[in-house]
Amino acid sequence: MSAPGLRREVRDGVLILTLDRPQARNALDGATRQMLHDEWLRFRDDDALRVAVLTGAGSEVFCAGADLKELGVYYRAMTPVQRRERGEREPGLGAITRNFDPRKPTIAAINGACLAGGLEIALACDIRIASANARFGLPEVTRGILPGAGGTQRLPRALPLGVALEMILSGQAIDAEAALRWGLVSHVVPADALLERALAIAARIAANAPLALRAARDAVYQGLALPLDAALRLEQFHAEPLRQSDDAAEGVRAFVEKRSPRFTGN
Repeated sequence: MSAPGLRREVRDGVLILTLDRPQARNALDGATRQMLHDEWLRFRDDDALRVAVLTGAGSEVFCAGADLKELGVYYRAMTPVQRRERGEREPGLGAITRNFDPRKPTIAAINGACLAGGLEIALACDIRIASANARFGLPEVTRGILPGAGGTQRLPRALPLGVALEMILSGQAIDAEAALRWGLVSHVVPADALLERALAIAARIAANAPLALRAARDAVYQGLALPLDAALRLEQFHAEPLRQSDDAAEGVRAFVEKRSPRFTGN
């Protein structure tokens, strides 16, 4: 089912969400943000959905971030204290940049310009792949503001500090090859092959055991802020229950019987 501003499709356990506001460079207005919020909740809670792919309509723009015309009206209707309090409790831009974790793998298929809040949304996804014409930037300082949907925090975690600071403080964008060189994206492909590559990665992930996917993802993110010895203990905390699961037993049986495993999420 789709609606103006957002298209939804499911293929073999993979949720495909397409931002569809080409007249506004796929920027997010209030209606689209609400639809994204609802879709991320459904993705989190539906065991049949294993992986999500987020992309933009067309071949020129992934997402330009928030719809600034609407956002200006929204901000003027609230006091700074109200905006801060609301931001501390509500999901951020695209409903994933703050206060929400789907606890399942997400892939950003970046089809062109990925700027401002668009880059912050992509940074909130687990895996990023890009078309060859993609560009990445946080131009907020050139408008007198800062990247306030996670950009100042996630970009320095995704790139070398100096590279991230240059992007944040200059507002200058980088191209797809630079993004690949610095590790901001893991693949750069021709525009017409982007969704196919994203779905191939998603299918490979979706074929794995759901409990193992969730535990491995949790272990990575929870361990990032810990010293190594504490992170290794955390890893075992997540690993031990999996060893007792039906899916672990099925994985061993499938290996011995030389067949593909049939995971059930138990």
